[in-house]
Amino acid sequence: MEPGNDTDISEFFLLGLSEEPELQPLIFGIFLSIYLVTLFGNLLIILATISDSHLHTPMYFFLSNLSFVDISLTSATVPKMLVNIQTQSKVITYVGCITQMFSFLLFAGLDIFLLTVMAYDRYVAICHPLNYTVIMNPQLCVLLVLIAWITSVLNSLLHSLMMSQLSFCTDQEIPHFFCEFNQVVHRACSDIFFNDMAMYFTSGLLGGGTFSGIVFSYSKIVSSIYRISSTQGKYKAFSTCVSHLSVVFLFYCTSMGVYFSSAATHSSHSSATASVMYTVVTPMLNPFIYSLRNKDIKRALKRLIIGKQ
Repeated sequence: MEPGNDTDISEFFLLGLSEEPELQPLIFGIFLSIYLVTLFGNLLIILATISDSHLHTPMYFFLSNLSFVDISLTSATVPKMLVNIQTQSKVITYVGCITQMFSFLLFAGLDIFLLTVMAYDRYVAICHPLNYTVIMNPQLCVLLVLIAWITSVLNSLLHSLMMSQLSFCTDQEIPHFFCEFNQVVHRACSDIFFNDMAMYFTSGLLGGGTFSGIVFSYSKIVSSIYRISSTQGKYKAFSTCVSHLSVVFLFYCTSMGVYFSSAATHSSHSSATASVMYTVVTPMLNPFIYSLRNKDIKRALKRLIIGKQ
C-alpha cells in the first residue's frame, strides 16, 4: 500500500470513557475535581520543598521533580478531555494527537525513572548512611534526573516519529479519552510490525530495567533492616520507605492491571477505564501519600500555608 494515498487525515475522534450523553456532566465534574486536586496538591509539595531549607535534601529534590512530572502527566490528557466534553466535540487534530502521545509517553517514562531513582536514594540512605551525603551529592542528583529526562525524551521521540510514518485509512475513532499509543497505532492500515517491536523492546528494556532496579534496591534495604538489632531502629528505617513503597505499589499495580484487564476482556473501553487509575488517580494521590506520614512535609506545608515560623 502506498503511504502517500491514505495518510491525508487531519483529525481523530476520541470516544472517551462513555458515549452516554447523560453521563458526560458527571464525568466532567469528577475529572475536573481530580485535576484541580492534582494541581493543588503537587504544587504545594513543590512550593514546600523549595521554601523550607530543611527539605533541601536529595529525597525531597526527587519528590519535587516527581510532583512536577505528575502535574505534567495529568495535564497531557485531562484538559483536552474536559474541553471535548464541554464543547460536545470528540475531535483531536492529527498533530495534536501525536503531541499528546509524545507528552504522555515522556512524563509516564519520567514517572517510572524517578521512582527508580528514589528507590536508589533510599537504598543509599539505609545501607550506607555514613556515606550518604558523599554519594548522593548535588551533582549526582542532577545527573540522575537529567539522564531520566534524556532517556524519556528519546523514547517518546522514537515512538512519535515512527507513528508519524504510518498510514491511516477510514478508522479514525480512538476508544479512549486520550491518544494512547497502542490504540492509535492499531488504527493504522499500514504495517505496524516495527512499531509493535519498538514498543515491546522499549517497554521491556525501560520498564523491566527500572522495576528490576527498584526490586534490587529494596532487597538490599530489607536485608539491611533485618540486621538492625533494635525494634525501634527497624521501624525508623522502614518508615522512611513506606511512602515511596506505597507510590510504587500503586503505580505498578494499576498500570499492570490495565494491560492484564485489557488482555483478558479484549475491550478497549475497559482498558480506557482501567488506565484512569495510573494516568489520573495516582498523580492525585501521591501528594497525600507523601504528606500524611511525613512530619517534615507536614511542617513545611504548615509554614507555607499559615506562615508559622
